[in-house]
Amino acid sequence: MDTLDILKRLIAFPSVFTAPDYADITDFAISVLEPLGVICHRLEAPGGGRAGLFARTGPAGPGGIMLSAHLDVVPVTGQDWSTDPFVATERDGRIFGRGTSDMKGFAAAAIRAMAEAARRPLAHPLKLALSYDEEAGCIGISDMIGSLAQTIGRPDLCIVGEPTSMRIVTGHKGKISYRVSVSGSAGHSASAPDHVNALHLACDYVAALRQMQSELAGSGLRADGYTVPYSTIHVGKLSGGNALNMIPEAAIVEFEIRHLAGEDIASLVNRLEVVASDIAAAARRHRREASIEMTEFNRYPGFDMASDRAIRFLESIGGRLPDGKVDYGTDGGVIATAGVPTLVCGPGDIARAHKADEYIAVDELAECDEFLTKVLDALELSSSLKGLAASP
Repeated sequence: MDTLDILKRLIAFPSVFTAPDYADITDFAISVLEPLGVICHRLEAPGGGRAGLFARTGPAGPGGIMLSAHLDVVPVTGQDWSTDPFVATERDGRIFGRGTSDMKGFAAAAIRAMAEAARRPLAHPLKLALSYDEEAGCIGISDMIGSLAQTIGRPDLCIVGEPTSMRIVTGHKGKISYRVSVSGSAGHSASAPDHVNALHLACDYVAALRQMQSELAGSGLRADGYTVPYSTIHVGKLSGGNALNMIPEAAIVEFEIRHLAGEDIASLVNRLEVVASDIAAAARRHRREASIEMTEFNRYPGFDMASDRAIRFLESIGGRLPDGKVDYGTDGGVIATAGVPTLVCGPGDIARAHKADEYIAVDELAECDEFLTKVLDALELSSSLKGLAASP
């Protein structure tokens, strides 16, 4: 199968990260590669219902290059698609379907490259990581990464094929997500002054988050290469209350911090905990039921790659300069934290992701195929990866 054939098969799996079970997409990848002699390690998710894959072809042990992709996609509910999002539809040189850019296009190209590599006399191994639940916060690769060394071995370089229009990305921010549970006191709205409204406390906390965001934007740590060159705090959900004439006794706030690698994140979180404590303490002087509790429910690290040799290598095989960084996260942060030199470079455009009528151009897939064929060419040469991850 060529890349387009594989992509059509991948799109047909509705591997939405909120689905109870989409392990069949991983099993499809294994069914393509294992008969060719590719060594496949299927990694079942702790809760079941999905699976990751580490695969290798070529010499055993550490070294070589690893290609990384996630197989999950975001939901299509409420989006106005002009085609079936889970049927790859070709029109005017574009392939439409959920995940075409983010990032089943690269996954398909990587599977094809593994299949081709299995027929080549490689001096260095080609490795593959296919993860699950990346869209939920890089959960799959976090579960999988502890098995990397004993399954396929740590590579010299990992290429994460997120949609960068083949631009070389050398780093991204980390992220921490929090759920804030706010308690007040219940009562009739006619007696509102005698109670603590949980939504009011929640809004006080949101106001404090906005103030801290203003401080980060105005005088916080800066880093070159990002569209937003400072850490950010974003409130994504606020809920509470049952009826207009009832005082809300509970509210929920969910927010995230997308932080630079150099940010003192522990200090930032401590400040937010102090703010929550102070707001709750003031409210308890009126009603003892008042409380605010912060709970972390997801995090992944950022990364910052500093190897000019690795950047030049990707440039030599088709990666685009100037290199830079991105504000969104990838599996690359987890992989880099495990000690693997990592760069992000893949086909498609992140601006098309998570939208109706997501697509990837046929020409973009062809460009990625050429890029990965040059990776295979390099892996056939015994001296090609020497010093690849080292800084100059």
